[in-house]
Amino acid sequence: MSSCDAVVARLTLFIESPLPPAALATLIAAQHVRPPQFLPLLFPPVLLFSTYLNLSAYEVDSAGITAAWSALYLILARRRKQPFVKKWGTRGIIRGTTLGLCLVNLLGCGFTNATSRRSKEEVKREGSSIV
Repeated sequence: MSSCDAVVARLTLFIESPLPPAALATLIAAQHVRPPQFLPLLFPPVLLFSTYLNLSAYEVDSAGITAAWSALYLILARRRKQPFVKKWGTRGIIRGTTLGLCLVNLLGCGFTNATSRRSKEEVKREGSSIV
């Protein structure tokens, strides 16, 4: 196995786990709950639903939803300009971490959604059904 294949395999394992959308939902909620901002608070329920889909063996669909909503949040969050001094406070570091995780989700989940096969997902789902 070449080093490129190992990197792709490790990236796929990370992105197919339920951790990235759940972490992103937590960071988004932490920023926008106080004071309440209703438009950004629409993102955590969708990302948590994506985590649920991932746990229900719908990795490809979960990756697509996570990539799309991460891109949308990245676009909306980049519209808000922040002064240089505020970038290094607690809120600025959390915002930077959130935008970084959005970018990782966008690239990784987009790659996973584009290259994964649904037939493998269906076989995995059929093999793990509880009777």
